[in-house]
Amino acid sequence: MQQTKRTMELSSARNKFVSLRIKRHKNLKNDILSGLTVSLALVPEAIAFAFVAGVDPKVGLYAAFMMGLITSIIGGRPGMISGATGAVAVIFAPLVAKVVEAGQTSGLSSDMILESALGYLFAAVILMGLIQIVCGLLKLGKFIRLVPHPVMLGFVNGLAIIIFMSQLEQFTVGGKLLDPLPLAIMVSLIALTMAIGIFIPKLTRGVPATLVGIVTISLIGAAINHFNPGMVRTVLDFVQDGNPTITTIAAGLPTFSLPHIPLTFEAFKFILPYAFLAAAVGLIESLMTLTLIDELTETRGKGNKECIGQGIANMVNGFFGGMGGCAMIGQSMINIRGGGRSRLSGFTSAICLLGFVVVGAKFIEQIPLAALVGVMFLVVIGTFEWSSLRLANKIPASDLLVIVIVSAVTVFADLAIAVLVGIVVSALVFAWQHGKEMRADKREEEEQTIYKLKGPLFFGSITSFKGIFDFKNDQEHVVIDFAQSRVWDHSGLEALKNVTDRYSQNGKKLHLLNLSKESRMLLGKAENIVELSVVEDLEWHLAVDALD
Repeated sequence: MQQTKRTMELSSARNKFVSLRIKRHKNLKNDILSGLTVSLALVPEAIAFAFVAGVDPKVGLYAAFMMGLITSIIGGRPGMISGATGAVAVIFAPLVAKVVEAGQTSGLSSDMILESALGYLFAAVILMGLIQIVCGLLKLGKFIRLVPHPVMLGFVNGLAIIIFMSQLEQFTVGGKLLDPLPLAIMVSLIALTMAIGIFIPKLTRGVPATLVGIVTISLIGAAINHFNPGMVRTVLDFVQDGNPTITTIAAGLPTFSLPHIPLTFEAFKFILPYAFLAAAVGLIESLMTLTLIDELTETRGKGNKECIGQGIANMVNGFFGGMGGCAMIGQSMINIRGGGRSRLSGFTSAICLLGFVVVGAKFIEQIPLAALVGVMFLVVIGTFEWSSLRLANKIPASDLLVIVIVSAVTVFADLAIAVLVGIVVSALVFAWQHGKEMRADKREEEEQTIYKLKGPLFFGSITSFKGIFDFKNDQEHVVIDFAQSRVWDHSGLEALKNVTDRYSQNGKKLHLLNLSKESRMLLGKAENIVELSVVEDLEWHLAVDALD
């Protein structure tokens, strides 16, 4: 009867917990409209990242289409958007620049230089994808669990700042700030886009507010440009800022071709570092984005499957003329907040993007940049963890420091470096805190001194461990009881050897008692350090023999 009552209480508590979850049911209309909104936001991003990499805009647009399409079908996170990204573009930009420089030095024609640069780029993207597939098959995606929550907060805040800063260039032309009137019009249109994005959801959730904002601002911008041409900057204006010779973003379907690159070991060595770094950065950004969406939607994606999906998408990119990429947190946030939950939303965004490039370029080129900047500013507001600003006196100072460090490194260096720095700092803080927990209860018995250790013995605690013992005044036989402790690493073994030698110098013998199975295995592999004879008995002569 008591067990039944307990079961009912647990069931009731579970139901209450589930009822607190924020759920947004899958909806065909939401997925399609949200995917359409994302596709509009993808256009200037893909073009911008193509310019960063030093290639034609269509290479970035093709990458956004193929990454989005393939990962939406076989990736491990429904609702997550992938495309051409700045993180990958920055890595491949030096590769393209070096090939171009080498071609110019050799006196090749501009067409041959471009073909060679694209060949090396596409080959590197294929190798990048292959590396990511191997990571997925080896199930390395599970290591994303090692990322502490403060690192996640710093990553999200840093990304929000990056997204914000990346939009500032839209307020300039040729590196100079817009004239006062166009600038005022642009700021006004951005404010109106954001207002629509904030207030429309309070009236209805029938359509994505961001889509309403883009359509509304496009109509207003077209009217302004009709009466006063050039007052409202458009997507085409942005393209021509990067390359004045380009008159349209229209292009045909991507076609299969093998990269034009010498099949030599030297060529492989040249592209390998870029491919490896891009693969690592792409997976880290994708898996971090996956984790963030998991938290927002109260669902769980499949990290290893996402690694394989990203890898296949990048390999296809290399064979079909795309610059590669990874998950995009900004567009993913637009999709999730717009109601996109299933694979259909990512599929829709990819197909719509291709449609824009192939048949609808002239309409997309006229979308005001102000509308897209306003949407991205809404993403910034939604992405930044504002609650982290109130954590100053509520969490350990070390965790707060990790958040700040990761945010700063994300902004000023690189995503992958930021995450790795955050993990290392968190690990060092953890080691420092647990290293201080090493202590022992000491008692004297006939002919022996017994130390009952408490705390792990590892590199962070060896200083505290060595300070516990009284080498001169302890009795002839010293017993260290490991019932509440464990030897974790080689530093712990060296500390035991050091303590053993110190006691030996004072004419005393050290014995180890109650070693765990793992500790006995570790010590057994280090016979040159400690000679073992372990039994579960408190008498000193049955404990572990010390080193001679």
